[in-house]
Amino acid sequence: MTDFAQQALGSWDDSIQLLRAQPVSGGSINRALRLDTNVGSFFLKHNSAKAYPGMFDREAEGLEALGAAQGIRVPKVEHVGRAGDQGFLVLEWIASGREGPHSWEAFGRQLAQLHKQSQDAFGADLDNFIGSLPQDNKPTEDWAEFFALRRLEPLVKQAREQGALRREDVQAFERLYGRLDDLFPVEPPALLHGDLWSGNYLWDQGGEPVLIDPAVYFGHREMDLAMTFMFGGFSEELYKAYHEVYPLESDWRIRVPLCNLYPTLVHVVLFGGGYVHDLRSNMSYFV
Repeated sequence: MTDFAQQALGSWDDSIQLLRAQPVSGGSINRALRLDTNVGSFFLKHNSAKAYPGMFDREAEGLEALGAAQGIRVPKVEHVGRAGDQGFLVLEWIASGREGPHSWEAFGRQLAQLHKQSQDAFGADLDNFIGSLPQDNKPTEDWAEFFALRRLEPLVKQAREQGALRREDVQAFERLYGRLDDLFPVEPPALLHGDLWSGNYLWDQGGEPVLIDPAVYFGHREMDLAMTFMFGGFSEELYKAYHEVYPLESDWRIRVPLCNLYPTLVHVVLFGGGYVHDLRSNMSYFV
């Protein structure tokens, strides 16, 4: 562990001296360490460069895009590199704190400001990852087309090939694709975190939100909001404050199961099991 940490630091700046390396828990794909050095503390995560080519380059670009929007704080990217067969990413170390009386309100307002960042098309210039799965970001100007072709269809096919989905499930999705234009309200492409569940934010020591582990692209802004319902943990104050800054359609919560078809499919492909039931339950509202 210490040898790899020193090797990674050396490939970045050989003047940095490693004082201590401590494992950090919480990741399912990467190994993570806190590095204490002569120039401060850093967060290092690494994985197989062969298994996940370009993963940390894309994550670094996503963090930098979120940071440039000046909406919500993200860790500063210090270095992306490779040491031996491992790809790695070095970020600033952000000490965790606790939420304060106005933390959720700030989170909602800052997320709304982030989502006001836009471009002409849905998608992104480069593909990236959601969890350990590749994420196709080829741009298109139509959200329904993007959601069907870039988000749902590839994972439905993969889940069917794995035996997790039945033929009837695939047919239900095919019926859904033709309805998406009518189901989603028209929105401009919004800069999204892309994987906004309760494990992908923290509070800094000032009680301000910090976003981590993004899967960034420009999409329908309800996607980020819906994702916050996947495993709970978000306060109603967030949605109220968000709406004050960037008002939502009055029926946006009705589409939470629709938006969450994508992250649920990700979990079906990766883990199967009970997520298939969740997927069918979400589908039942729309087909």
